[in-house]
Amino acid sequence: MSETQTHMLGTRQEKRAFYRRALRITLPIALQNLLDAAVNSADVIMLSFVSQSALAASSLAGQIAFILGNLTYGLSSGAAVLSAQYFGRGDKRAVERVMGIALRVGLLVSLLFGLAAMFAPQALMRIFTDDAALITDGVLYLRTVSPSYVLGAVASIYLAVMRSVGRVKMSAAVHSSAVIMNVALNACFIFGIGPFPELGIVGVALATSITRLIEVAICLIDNARGPIIRLRVKDLISRGGELMRDFIKFSVPAAANDIIWGLAFSVYSIILGHLSSNIVAANSVATVVRNLSGAFCFGAASSAAIVLGNTLGENKLEEARVYASRFMKIAFWSALAGGAAVLVCRPVILDFMHLYVTVTDVVKHELNLMLYINSYYIMGMSLNTMMVCGVFRSGGDVKFGLVGDTIAMWGYAVPMGLFCAFILKLPEMWVYFILCLDEFVKMPAFYAHYRGKKWLRNITREQTEG
Repeated sequence: MSETQTHMLGTRQEKRAFYRRALRITLPIALQNLLDAAVNSADVIMLSFVSQSALAASSLAGQIAFILGNLTYGLSSGAAVLSAQYFGRGDKRAVERVMGIALRVGLLVSLLFGLAAMFAPQALMRIFTDDAALITDGVLYLRTVSPSYVLGAVASIYLAVMRSVGRVKMSAAVHSSAVIMNVALNACFIFGIGPFPELGIVGVALATSITRLIEVAICLIDNARGPIIRLRVKDLISRGGELMRDFIKFSVPAAANDIIWGLAFSVYSIILGHLSSNIVAANSVATVVRNLSGAFCFGAASSAAIVLGNTLGENKLEEARVYASRFMKIAFWSALAGGAAVLVCRPVILDFMHLYVTVTDVVKHELNLMLYINSYYIMGMSLNTMMVCGVFRSGGDVKFGLVGDTIAMWGYAVPMGLFCAFILKLPEMWVYFILCLDEFVKMPAFYAHYRGKKWLRNITREQTEG
């Protein structure tokens, strides 16, 4: 065998090994994303059988958890960025200290939210509505769900660090089991199945708190068994030093990015909500379909952050560049598959709506158009998520995504949506189409930044103690 043939074989073997590793990490995370999207749909369906007030109140009260979730995800991202690189470098002690710092900050933030939900739920509900019935239901929900805020922050950060050091299956198994348990408990408490009391909206909150408690208990049991990375009490209370400064540097912009992104989508919903109930109903279904079809895309981005972070921590910058290119190809082809899945499932979804759901013909028509729009919207969403949450964050580059999303969503999509909806008074589907251009507005800048390779850096320190 010639030297050239040997090199080609080695390259093919290396590529196969890379894609096997990427798939091994991506699939459990994608399954976790898929279950999260499915559970959200199940909760909406079950609450719709209780009352419209209960459904609306839980949706509004859930905005508190949505905001906290974005903050927690930002903290988890900051922890994961540092953990992946230090683990790649072989400094396990630094990873443990990063986890302690992240949990300390996460506990403080989530405790503030939990105390507000427990002792000032009416004030929180009045931010979103002045309807007395919704406030009453929302107060009951918030007080019952408040413990889950602290418990959820602990579980999310612990599992994020475990993923960053290669324990992806463990993380996905724990979270997926909790998600399935949450659905089962929701059904039991909402409808009073068997020995469980019928609690309605309070049952949803109670199920969430119980599930989070069990999830944290499993994490603590796992930690006690002595995994490769362990949470140590002293790391929760010791000074963070330079690691604390690094954690804040990477987690704060990531959290701000996620909050700005989430709030923009909330404003999109507000714009559509002021157009008609038809487009709101259609959008609720289209969003579920988009989240389900994009589960693999988001999983691939999380996989990229882990693999690239480990590689950059080893100071293998050229390998990281090659791996990033491959992950971009994965994002492209998975987006095509996701878009094709939307188109293939479109007739089935429309038939289901026609046979089993009582909606107007206008909703069905608008949903049909929305599914076509989302079939290509997934491409922009997948590639941008891969660049921002996968490639850029793996190298600690968290500010560019923040700036890009702020400009595209708050400089273009929100004002343009308001202008087209309420000044030009365009047809509502045109407004929806214009809002869905946000991913493509920011894509050229993100791709240019990706090609510029400023994200390609090792952010670990020689000495981390102190």
